[in-house]
Amino acid sequence: MSFPLSSLSSSAVSAVSAVSSSHPLNPYGWDEDWAAAFSPYAEQGLVPGRVVRVDRGRCDVITADSTVRADTAFVVPRDPMRIVCTGDWVALDADGDPRFVRTLLPRRTAFVRSTSSQRSEGQVLATNIDHIAICVSLAVELDLGRVERFLALALSSSEGAALLGDGSGGERQPQPIVVLTKADLVPDAVTLSHLVQDIEAIAPGVQVLPVSSTTGEGLDVFGAIVSGGTSVLLGISGAGKSTLANTLLGQDVMDVQAAREVDGKGRHTTTTRNLLLLPQGGVLIDTPGLRGVGLFDAETGVGEVFSEIEELAEECRFHDCAHEAEPGCAVLGALADGTLPERRLESYRKLIRENQRIVAKTDARVRAEILRDWKRKGAEGRAAMQAKRGRVR
Repeated sequence: MSFPLSSLSSSAVSAVSAVSSSHPLNPYGWDEDWAAAFSPYAEQGLVPGRVVRVDRGRCDVITADSTVRADTAFVVPRDPMRIVCTGDWVALDADGDPRFVRTLLPRRTAFVRSTSSQRSEGQVLATNIDHIAICVSLAVELDLGRVERFLALALSSSEGAALLGDGSGGERQPQPIVVLTKADLVPDAVTLSHLVQDIEAIAPGVQVLPVSSTTGEGLDVFGAIVSGGTSVLLGISGAGKSTLANTLLGQDVMDVQAAREVDGKGRHTTTTRNLLLLPQGGVLIDTPGLRGVGLFDAETGVGEVFSEIEELAEECRFHDCAHEAEPGCAVLGALADGTLPERRLESYRKLIRENQRIVAKTDARVRAEILRDWKRKGAEGRAAMQAKRGRVR
């Protein structure tokens, strides 16, 4: 059903019109591509908006006019990766009480982890992001394996079913950055330099930035990065995400609690994902501290994080070499001569095995769902045939 332009709300009219620098949603990331994706829904009298918070079957959506509370009952999918998420662009009712989200626009990027349960499902943490800031606290010993895990997920966020379209985000690859928070707690500059080098060694091509919300170190650089586009803060509890968000916002918007002195771990201060407009430009998504960061469909990311191992694997004698005990294994050769650290290889093996288990579980779940659909359709077909025969008789 289409509507004449004169019958549309002011928000819908602005969505149909060409994007300009004065569009109310521009600060939240609205651009010509989003306007083009939304145009079919504008003709239906719907208005565009961006989800800034989700909880209990409803969400807060920023529109051209205001922030509204919307119901998600019409977009409740069977697939958990298609649930409305902070960062989504949506089409919703122009008015009404309640207002309903009618559809989600295809996502450009999506940061997905496996659920903490034993089910083979992914959980989308943030969508349509340009920068992924992996926050690592320097108040505790560095866990290089955890950083590699975060990077693998970050580098896999521009593809997959969570994007809602064809599963490909094209060239819109989010840029990961490792933010070393609480740099003021490091005793001296030499130690800090070594810590930065440790991260750079496992994240070639990824910017590593020490920051301190106490002294202001690195904040100008980080502020310049996040001022362009949408950025998400990720990390475990106590990593300093909410403190960093408050510093960038210039006010205490996010609740903050002190980390435990015994182990440097924090409490779950942030309990929902929030999209926040930064005064210097750009938007920031703050997420709850993650106890677990399970891989989900992250083969591409693992390959990029461990690119030196992938390159060595191409030189192995056998194309299906498992790098365990095979003759002519270039990976084991590099391990033997010391050019490949053992910790690095073990981390690679661990993530590869984990990703393979998730893929196997997901494939089994998909096959089971297809089988159930076949059985349901078969039963419906038989029932329809029996009803038809009954009428014939």
